Amino acid sequence: MLNGKSILITGGTGSFGKQFVKTLLERYTPSRVVVYSRDELKQYEMAQHFNAKCMRYFIGDVRDLKRLEKAVNGVDYVVHAAALKHVPIAEYNPMECIKTNIMGAQNVIDACLSNKVHKVIALSTDKAASPLNLYGASKLASDKLFVAANNVTGEDDIQFSVVRYGNVLGSRGSVVPFFKKLIEQGAKEIPITHEDMTRFWITLQEGVDFVLKSFERMHGGETFVPKIPSMKITDMATAIAPDLPQKIVGIRPGEKMHEVMCPEDDSYLTLEFHDHFVIRPTIQFSRQRDYIENALGERGSTVSQGFEYNSHNNSHWLSREELLEKIVQTAKQEQ
Repeated sequence: MLNGKSILITGGTGSFGKQFVKTLLERYTPSRVVVYSRDELKQYEMAQHFNAKCMRYFIGDVRDLKRLEKAVNGVDYVVHAAALKHVPIAEYNPMECIKTNIMGAQNVIDACLSNKVHKVIALSTDKAASPLNLYGASKLASDKLFVAANNVTGEDDIQFSVVRYGNVLGSRGSVVPFFKKLIEQGAKEIPITHEDMTRFWITLQEGVDFVLKSFERMHGGETFVPKIPSMKITDMATAIAPDLPQKIVGIRPGEKMHEVMCPEDDSYLTLEFHDHFVIRPTIQFSRQRDYIENALGERGSTVSQGFEYNSHNNSHWLSREELLEKIVQTAKQEQ
């Protein structure tokens, strides 16, 4: 699918971006891979490792439409991963979050439309479903923008879709490297926000694989949600630091007890496939799309009314042994 194609990833120097680029270079022979981000040091460091002839590094911010339009010129596929993601920081700096996560999203859409990109996937988050914090609200607005973009493509064959998944094991800002750092620094206890808190978990490679598969499955307008395991934060802390006591420190600003990926209010739009869910758009497009059957011919079924997919009622739970195995696998993949 991606052989001979040009692919651009915004926020490409982040944890997801680096794993995505690594996977592209291992599995495909793209004509060009464009890393678009605003941090020159991270680009320099990444270029030392990923220096294939197809690699291109563009300094730029998603807030800058003109720069985006130049970077997207001649690109076939776009993954939009750039975002301000830190929940408490977004609460304290709301307008900066909005400028990047909402206005930046619209800039990406406009740049893709003007350059007639073939397919676009925007990365979302479980925090965008029934959002409680500004980060989640801004990503929900971004999701809506990308879905609605399918209605302004005119005669051009451009498809926009969204991929939504949970917390990424090992990513920057994840609780796993935070716990590890505390242990290395000789911490006497592990801080826990709430003893009943649960989260969805996915590895970087699983996230990358799901995005690549979604490119093959997409019609445009749908939100893809993988079926992934949940885990209690206390169990995670016990697995990583079994000998350290845990101290309850309270929920952070804008934080949820449990995360949702398919809200109950969207149950009438939700389809279940063997390894993922699809949330259909609330609006009608000028081109008819049958989301029951995806572009690969896989067929889904409607969920029951009132269905909700959240980290608390999930049927798939990650054991402590499975968590440690995934952490080891993630460390190997990053080498």
